[in-house]
Amino acid sequence: MNNCNNIMNKRRVSNLVQLNENEGKEMNIRYYIKNSAHLNSQNKINIFKIDKKNFAIGVFERKKPHMNIGTIGHVDHGKTTLTAAITKVCSKYDRGTFKSYEDIDKTPEEQKRGITINATHVEYETEKRHYSHIDCPGHLDYIKNMITGTSQMDGSILVVSAYDGLMPQTKEHVLLSRQIGINKIIVYLNKIDMCEDQELVDLVELEVRELLSFHKYDGDNIPFIKGSALKALNDDPSEYGVPSILKLLDACDNYIDEPQRKIDLPFLMSIDDVLQISGKGTVATGRVEQGTIKINEPVDILGIKDKSIKTVITGIEMFRKTLDTAQAGDQIGVMLKNVKKNDISRGMVVTKIPNMKTYKKFESDIYVLKNEEGGRKNPFSSYYRPQVYIRTADVNCAVILNEDTQIANPGDNIKCTIELMYPLAVSPGLRFSLREGGKTVASGIITKVL
Repeated sequence: MNNCNNIMNKRRVSNLVQLNENEGKEMNIRYYIKNSAHLNSQNKINIFKIDKKNFAIGVFERKKPHMNIGTIGHVDHGKTTLTAAITKVCSKYDRGTFKSYEDIDKTPEEQKRGITINATHVEYETEKRHYSHIDCPGHLDYIKNMITGTSQMDGSILVVSAYDGLMPQTKEHVLLSRQIGINKIIVYLNKIDMCEDQELVDLVELEVRELLSFHKYDGDNIPFIKGSALKALNDDPSEYGVPSILKLLDACDNYIDEPQRKIDLPFLMSIDDVLQISGKGTVATGRVEQGTIKINEPVDILGIKDKSIKTVITGIEMFRKTLDTAQAGDQIGVMLKNVKKNDISRGMVVTKIPNMKTYKKFESDIYVLKNEEGGRKNPFSSYYRPQVYIRTADVNCAVILNEDTQIANPGDNIKCTIELMYPLAVSPGLRFSLREGGKTVASGIITKVL
């Protein structure tokens, strides 16, 4: 795959499909998509190894509760190393496949810069659960991809370097997790082997607990696992090596609650990316927000564009395995009949909700973040134009204050109308964030569509 390195560039999206015969019938398919909207492309559609005649390499069996968790935190604090270490430890118990650091950070730019750009999915199991694990980018330049990643989590693992302490993206990731609705966070205090001063470790733990409490998490009782992801990745049996990963997985099983899935509602999935599979058709990936979907069922695709698209689901996959039925909480890829790649995009929804509509305007209640919460220093007035983040969509908008509100100051709770540049499939009760200049400036909830 070295020949791919010369194809990628920093600002362009390029698709490369390279098929290699391997052991007769097995083929490896790799997709490189630069600046992907959500997942690293090799994980995006979960079709990496396929038989010439089949869509996937197996059938997904739903034996344990499925959970979506992930690693968040500042760049270089060890999120990807921890993710790799988890898969390695689980692989020793036949509960997953080991994914190396290089497997997770796959694109040429990620490997060159040593940072995660796109959120990446890996799969593993514990005694109690089946996990889809999202390794989120920590670099400020790729915060949009992190927002999409956290929006799909049921709980998160905050990775903090004991050597470096709290950093800017540590704080922003905790803020975004709270805004998106992640209720449970576990802390992995990484690089503990680099700290000889126990007082420094205790100070970092105290600061992290205070940060979590500030954002209304249970900072006093959140599990703190101290360890070294690198030691665990190297099979170190000492306290901070492999045992720290086992403690972390046990904390995930027992501290992060299983969410109440909205299985009884009509199917809805927000698209996080779209792929064109040679000889197969168009595939949309995303997390099922509610309901269930089966192969050969008709669906509508709405949002971004003025007209909806009617199509049929011809295939469903999750982690290289086919499903007859996908349900709320599953991170899947769906094959769409007679739909071209350019017809759909990230931010649209695939749904079976009858007569669902799109809107370009809605009323909302918003909270304007204070500067110490990561928000603006200055107030804003009517027709302020940030970007709105709803599900996997991010579009430009205008914030129109109510007549009785002349100005919105940091710390204010206000009512306002949001006008979108493009129509989105939204409904009352849906949460969103407003961002400008690389920071979250407000969070809100839709009260009425117009």
